[in-house]
Amino acid sequence: MVKKSTRHAARAPAQNPTLIDVAGVAGVSPITVSRALNRPELVSPAAREKVFAAVRATGYVPNMLAGGLATSKSRLIAIFVPTIANSIFADTVQALMDSLTAEGYQTLLGLTGYSSEREEQLLDAILGRRPDGIVLAGTLHTDESHGKLRNAGIPVVEIWDLSDTPIDMQIGFSHEQVGIEVALHLYQRGYRRFSLLSLDDARGLRRSRSLMAELAVHGVRDVSIEIMPAPATLATGREGLKRILARHDLPEVVVCSSDTIAEGVLAEAASRGIRVPDELAVMGFGDLSSAAQVFPALSTVRVDGARIGQLVAKALLARFNDSNPHPSPLRIDTGFRLIERATTK
Repeated sequence: MVKKSTRHAARAPAQNPTLIDVAGVAGVSPITVSRALNRPELVSPAAREKVFAAVRATGYVPNMLAGGLATSKSRLIAIFVPTIANSIFADTVQALMDSLTAEGYQTLLGLTGYSSEREEQLLDAILGRRPDGIVLAGTLHTDESHGKLRNAGIPVVEIWDLSDTPIDMQIGFSHEQVGIEVALHLYQRGYRRFSLLSLDDARGLRRSRSLMAELAVHGVRDVSIEIMPAPATLATGREGLKRILARHDLPEVVVCSSDTIAEGVLAEAASRGIRVPDELAVMGFGDLSSAAQVFPALSTVRVDGARIGQLVAKALLARFNDSNPHPSPLRIDTGFRLIERATTK
């Protein structure tokens, strides 16, 4: 006779714990759990800690799709920027995420790699999740992306740029005006032999074209430009200066599309014994935290990225609370400022 085993089978772990499971572990009501996860400001600190501890203990993952179906809100904001590596976008992204998180929204960050086609692919992936809003760096999109965003029926904010054909809201500055003011600034200081070093990025190239057009107005037409592949790195700047020196006489000034590239130019110039700014002046863009710390300290263009992020969050939150089915368009010019340091004279 076969004896039956007296050993009990191991109990399988609970699958897909629910909000009710979390409430039971925390010793609070399900509505308190929901509020703690979605509107934490409505729940006391003690209750929030109980809920968060129960979430960790149960491994609970909120069903965002179910919540969206119930409330017509996903509380998800998608943010698309070209890159976050050595990025001038970092302050904007951080301020935006901090502001939205404080209001109970979650953020999803997508990297486009300066590609409109990649941006379109990311939009296809995220629009099916019905985000409450989308933030895009720049105003240049594919025709398909334009159509999808206009038909999505959700707030869209284009940042770090301005155009005459906004999809919805725009918060940024004129890259053409940056080019004009940099050209005037350097021309008035006596520079006549210019080289430009830009990523293959639409915004950087627009600044470069605008700068060249303004210089041409003042009779400076022999301007060289080197276009480098993304991303912006110190190596990109070093290679860029090597190309300039291999193809042209030493210019009086190199204008770079980012501080990171400009810092690479400084490194290459130092390795060749080129004195900055006496033999070669260098101008960056972005005023990264490192710009004032390199030697010589880098002249650049300052954009208040953190303020842009805060304004974007404010605009989105205002739109979410606006019951008007046809809200007024929003366009905020945040401007920029030229910062003169030791790399120009």
